[in-house]
Amino acid sequence: MTGGGLPELAVPRLVLWRHGRTEWNATGRFQGQLDPPLDEQGRNQAVLAAPHLVASGLTPDDTVVVSSDLSRAAETAATLTALLGVPLKLDERLREHGMGSWEGLTRAEVRERFPDQYADWMAGRTVRGRGGEDPSAVADRALAALVDLPEARVAVVVTHGGTAGRLTEVLLGLGLDHRRMFGPLGNCAWSELVSQSGRWRLIRHNTSVLQLPEVAADGAPAPGPVLRAVPSPADGDATPEDAPPPASDADAVL
Repeated sequence: MTGGGLPELAVPRLVLWRHGRTEWNATGRFQGQLDPPLDEQGRNQAVLAAPHLVASGLTPDDTVVVSSDLSRAAETAATLTALLGVPLKLDERLREHGMGSWEGLTRAEVRERFPDQYADWMAGRTVRGRGGEDPSAVADRALAALVDLPEARVAVVVTHGGTAGRLTEVLLGLGLDHRRMFGPLGNCAWSELVSQSGRWRLIRHNTSVLQLPEVAADGAPAPGPVLRAVPSPADGDATPEDAPPPASDADAVL
């Protein structure tokens, strides 16, 4: 993807954070580089997740936050920079994988209009004829954005499902035969990688925060799940090549 070896980054710890939910995610519509905003649930996801990211060891003195300039990512990132009190850097190189003629269509519409392309996509093969971007081009531009980061102990990179996947693959040295080895990030979920002995290591993947249970009128917690950081139970599940993807969130499997 990037030629003979990875460039050295000035940041030894990376948090790849996917944006919160949009209405298009909820209805299974491909976004690509189009720019639908967060929906109410997506904004709530970002507000809920940001304090947990801070609690993972982020401090204003040694954290840089960089985001795709698409609004769904930039608004997600702003919830974190507001807590940390650090500036937000926007970089168009962190935009989602360009999906060409599929952008704005639902899964069902793509399957009906472009059945051969859809079959290739489902099988993890190269999709030809739709336009947009090649996966290696996505990896190269996103990696170039990381190369330009200033020196810091940790960078939070707020991006998209496809772009986060391509970055993870290139940093871990995974080739095309290993695409989809990891499940896609759910909305507002994150992965964490650290550089150790000259190689990148994935130490957390698809971490998200569950909603707090409602509190009953008497002040006692209502029955329900406790708050914890866990792998997303729905859209973040791995999608085997021989199984259908989640019914919603078309951008989750790229």
